[in-house]
Amino acid sequence: MFVGFKMLQDFATVTPQTLVKDAQKKLEEDKLWMLLVVDEAGELVGYVPKEDIAGALPGVVKAMERLGETVFLDKLTIEDILRRDIRKISPEAEVEAAADMMHEMNLAGLAVVDGAGVILGYVNRDAMLDVLVEEMGFREGGCRITVDVEDKTGVLYEAAGVIANMKLSIISSSTFFKGERRLIVLRVATEDAAPVETALRERGFKLVEPQDFQGNWN
Repeated sequence: MFVGFKMLQDFATVTPQTLVKDAQKKLEEDKLWMLLVVDEAGELVGYVPKEDIAGALPGVVKAMERLGETVFLDKLTIEDILRRDIRKISPEAEVEAAADMMHEMNLAGLAVVDGAGVILGYVNRDAMLDVLVEEMGFREGGCRITVDVEDKTGVLYEAAGVIANMKLSIISSSTFFKGERRLIVLRVATEDAAPVETALRERGFKLVEPQDFQGNWN
Protein backbone atom coordinates (compact mmCIF):
# COMPACT_ATOMS: atom_id res chain seq x y z
CA MET A 1 0.00 0.00 0.00
CA PHE A 2 1.35 3.42 -0.98
CA VAL A 3 0.77 6.72 0.82
CA GLY A 4 -0.85 8.17 -2.30
CA PHE A 5 -3.73 5.72 -2.03
CA LYS A 6 -4.56 6.79 1.54
CA MET A 7 -3.79 10.49 1.56
CA LEU A 8 -6.58 12.96 2.19
CA GLN A 9 -7.10 15.29 -0.74
CA ASP A 10 -9.96 17.29 0.73
CA PHE A 11 -7.99 19.48 3.11
CA ALA A 12 -7.93 23.17 3.98
CA THR A 13 -5.06 25.50 3.14
CA VAL A 14 -4.22 29.12 3.74
CA THR A 15 -1.45 31.36 2.50
CA PRO A 16 1.12 33.24 4.58
CA GLN A 17 -0.85 36.40 3.84
CA THR A 18 -4.12 35.02 5.25
CA LEU A 19 -5.31 36.98 8.26
CA VAL A 20 -5.28 35.04 11.51
CA LYS A 21 -8.88 36.04 12.18
CA ASP A 22 -9.90 34.44 8.85
CA ALA A 23 -7.90 31.30 9.62
CA GLN A 24 -9.63 31.03 12.98
CA LYS A 25 -13.01 31.27 11.28
CA LYS A 26 -12.06 28.51 8.84
CA LEU A 27 -10.93 26.25 11.69
CA GLU A 28 -14.19 26.74 13.55
CA GLU A 29 -16.45 26.32 10.55
CA ASP A 30 -14.74 23.16 9.26
CA LYS A 31 -13.90 21.78 12.74
CA LEU A 32 -10.20 21.40 11.90
CA TRP A 33 -7.21 21.09 14.20
CA MET A 34 -4.65 22.56 11.78
CA LEU A 35 -4.23 24.37 8.48
CA LEU A 36 -1.56 23.76 5.85
CA VAL A 37 0.14 26.86 4.50
CA VAL A 38 1.00 27.11 0.79
CA ASP A 39 2.50 29.87 -1.32
CA GLU A 40 1.07 31.26 -4.55
CA ALA A 41 2.63 28.41 -6.56
CA GLY A 42 0.93 25.82 -4.38
CA GLU A 43 4.19 24.77 -2.69
CA LEU A 44 3.93 23.79 0.95
CA VAL A 45 5.75 26.23 3.22
CA GLY A 46 4.47 25.21 6.65
CA TYR A 47 1.45 24.73 8.85
CA VAL A 48 -0.38 26.37 11.72
CA PRO A 49 -2.04 24.29 14.45
CA LYS A 50 -5.23 25.30 16.18
CA GLU A 51 -3.46 25.92 19.48
CA ASP A 52 -1.12 28.48 17.88
CA ILE A 53 -4.04 30.44 16.52
CA ALA A 54 -5.77 30.22 19.88
CA GLY A 55 -2.54 31.30 21.56
CA ALA A 56 -2.42 34.39 19.40
CA LEU A 57 -5.87 35.48 20.56
CA PRO A 58 -4.76 36.89 23.95
CA GLY A 59 -2.29 39.03 22.02
CA VAL A 60 -5.13 40.18 19.82
CA VAL A 61 -7.13 41.32 22.81
CA LYS A 62 -4.21 43.31 24.24
CA ALA A 63 -3.44 44.84 20.87
CA MET A 64 -7.08 45.81 20.44
CA GLU A 65 -6.83 47.74 23.69
CA ARG A 66 -3.63 49.50 22.62
CA LEU A 67 -4.09 49.99 18.89
CA GLY A 68 -7.72 49.47 18.13
CA GLU A 69 -9.38 46.37 16.70
CA THR A 70 -9.23 47.19 12.99
CA VAL A 71 -5.57 48.14 12.92
CA PHE A 72 -4.29 45.02 14.65
CA LEU A 73 -6.53 42.36 13.13
CA ASP A 74 -5.80 43.63 9.65
CA LYS A 75 -2.08 43.17 10.18
CA LEU A 76 -1.73 39.85 12.02
CA THR A 77 -1.22 37.19 9.34
CA ILE A 78 -0.45 33.49 9.27
CA GLU A 79 3.13 34.31 8.31
CA ASP A 80 3.58 35.75 11.81
CA ILE A 81 2.80 32.44 13.51
CA LEU A 82 3.27 29.63 10.97
CA ARG A 83 5.55 26.69 11.70
CA ARG A 84 7.96 25.65 8.95
CA ASP A 85 9.08 22.31 10.38
CA ILE A 86 6.30 20.25 8.80
CA ARG A 87 7.33 16.74 7.78
CA LYS A 88 6.79 15.67 4.20
CA ILE A 89 6.51 12.35 2.40
CA SER A 90 6.05 11.32 -1.22
CA PRO A 91 2.92 9.57 -2.53
CA GLU A 92 5.14 6.67 -3.67
CA ALA A 93 6.31 5.95 -0.12
CA GLU A 94 5.08 2.82 1.63
CA VAL A 95 2.29 3.55 4.08
CA GLU A 96 4.25 1.63 6.73
CA ALA A 97 7.07 4.17 6.38
CA ALA A 98 4.61 6.99 7.00
CA ALA A 99 3.21 5.25 10.07
CA ASP A 100 6.69 4.60 11.44
CA MET A 101 7.74 8.23 10.93
CA MET A 102 4.61 9.48 12.66
CA HIS A 103 5.16 7.09 15.56
CA GLU A 104 8.86 7.83 16.04
CA MET A 105 8.40 11.60 15.84
CA ASN A 106 5.03 11.69 17.62
CA LEU A 107 3.40 13.42 14.67
CA ALA A 108 -0.31 13.74 14.01
CA GLY A 109 0.20 13.68 10.26
CA LEU A 110 2.42 14.19 7.24
CA ALA A 111 2.09 16.38 4.17
CA VAL A 112 2.22 14.47 0.88
CA VAL A 113 4.15 16.40 -1.79
CA ASP A 114 5.44 15.76 -5.29
CA GLY A 115 9.05 16.12 -6.41
CA ALA A 116 8.63 19.88 -6.85
CA GLY A 117 7.30 20.33 -3.32
CA VAL A 118 3.73 20.97 -4.42
CA ILE A 119 1.27 19.59 -1.92
CA LEU A 120 -0.88 16.72 -3.13
CA GLY A 121 -2.58 15.64 0.06
CA TYR A 122 -2.25 14.88 3.72
CA VAL A 123 -2.06 11.65 5.68
CA ASN A 124 -3.00 11.55 9.36
CA ARG A 125 -3.53 9.04 12.15
CA ASP A 126 -7.10 8.40 11.08
CA ALA A 127 -5.78 7.26 7.69
CA MET A 128 -3.31 4.93 9.43
CA LEU A 129 -6.08 3.39 11.51
CA ASP A 130 -8.14 2.89 8.36
CA VAL A 131 -5.20 1.03 6.80
CA LEU A 132 -4.99 -1.23 9.84
CA VAL A 133 -8.70 -2.07 9.71
CA GLU A 134 -8.53 -2.69 5.97
CA GLU A 135 -5.41 -4.86 6.08
CA MET A 136 -6.84 -6.96 8.89
CA GLY A 137 -10.00 -7.50 6.80
CA PHE A 138 -12.28 -6.50 9.65
CA ARG A 139 -15.02 -5.08 7.42
CA GLU A 140 -15.07 -8.14 5.17
CA GLY A 141 -16.64 -10.48 7.70
CA GLY A 142 -15.50 -14.09 7.93
CA CYS A 143 -13.84 -15.70 10.94
CA ARG A 144 -10.63 -14.68 12.69
CA ILE A 145 -8.21 -17.47 13.59
CA THR A 146 -5.00 -16.96 15.55
CA VAL A 147 -2.16 -19.49 15.40
CA ASP A 148 0.86 -19.53 17.72
CA VAL A 149 3.85 -20.79 15.74
CA GLU A 150 7.60 -21.10 15.82
CA ASP A 151 9.27 -18.33 13.86
CA LYS A 152 10.57 -20.34 10.92
CA THR A 153 10.51 -20.28 7.15
CA GLY A 154 7.44 -21.68 5.43
CA VAL A 155 5.09 -21.81 8.41
CA LEU A 156 2.62 -19.28 6.95
CA TYR A 157 2.68 -21.11 3.62
CA GLU A 158 1.86 -24.37 5.38
CA ALA A 159 -1.05 -22.88 7.33
CA ALA A 160 -2.42 -21.23 4.18
CA GLY A 161 -2.16 -24.56 2.38
CA VAL A 162 -4.43 -26.22 4.92
CA ILE A 163 -7.10 -23.60 4.26
CA ALA A 164 -6.62 -23.72 0.48
CA ASN A 165 -7.17 -27.49 0.53
CA MET A 166 -10.54 -26.84 2.14
CA LYS A 167 -11.47 -24.61 -0.84
CA LEU A 168 -11.75 -21.56 1.38
CA SER A 169 -10.36 -18.08 0.78
CA ILE A 170 -8.14 -16.13 3.14
CA ILE A 171 -9.44 -12.57 3.43
CA SER A 172 -6.35 -11.28 5.21
CA SER A 173 -3.23 -12.51 6.96
CA SER A 174 -0.88 -10.79 9.40
CA THR A 175 1.95 -11.90 11.66
CA PHE A 176 3.06 -10.45 14.98
CA PHE A 177 6.03 -11.20 17.20
CA LYS A 178 5.35 -12.70 20.63
CA GLY A 179 8.70 -13.18 22.25
CA GLU A 180 10.65 -15.61 20.07
CA ARG A 181 7.48 -16.94 18.48
CA ARG A 182 4.96 -15.48 16.07
CA LEU A 183 1.21 -15.12 16.05
CA ILE A 184 -0.34 -15.66 12.65
CA VAL A 185 -3.72 -13.95 12.40
CA LEU A 186 -5.90 -15.21 9.56
CA ARG A 187 -9.34 -14.01 8.54
CA VAL A 188 -11.04 -16.77 6.57
CA ALA A 189 -14.09 -16.39 4.35
CA THR A 190 -16.40 -18.69 6.28
CA GLU A 191 -19.10 -18.31 8.91
CA ASP A 192 -18.00 -21.47 10.73
CA ALA A 193 -14.40 -21.52 11.90
CA ALA A 194 -14.65 -24.93 13.61
CA PRO A 195 -13.73 -27.10 10.57
CA VAL A 196 -10.74 -24.86 9.78
CA GLU A 197 -9.55 -24.94 13.38
CA THR A 198 -9.87 -28.71 13.47
CA ALA A 199 -7.86 -29.08 10.26
CA LEU A 200 -5.12 -26.79 11.52
CA ARG A 201 -4.87 -28.64 14.83
CA GLU A 202 -4.65 -31.95 12.98
CA ARG A 203 -1.61 -30.55 11.15
CA GLY A 204 0.00 -29.76 14.50
CA PHE A 205 -0.78 -26.05 14.72
CA LYS A 206 -1.46 -24.45 18.10
CA LEU A 207 -4.54 -22.24 18.02
CA VAL A 208 -4.96 -19.54 20.65
CA GLU A 209 -7.80 -17.39 21.96
CA PRO A 210 -7.79 -14.16 24.03
CA GLN A 211 -8.22 -16.12 27.25
CA ASP A 212 -4.87 -17.81 26.60
CA PHE A 213 -3.18 -14.47 27.22
CA GLN A 214 -5.07 -13.24 30.26
CA GLY A 215 -1.89 -13.48 32.30
CA ASN A 216 -0.37 -10.82 30.08
CA TRP A 217 -2.90 -8.13 30.94
CA ASN A 218 -4.33 -9.11 34.34
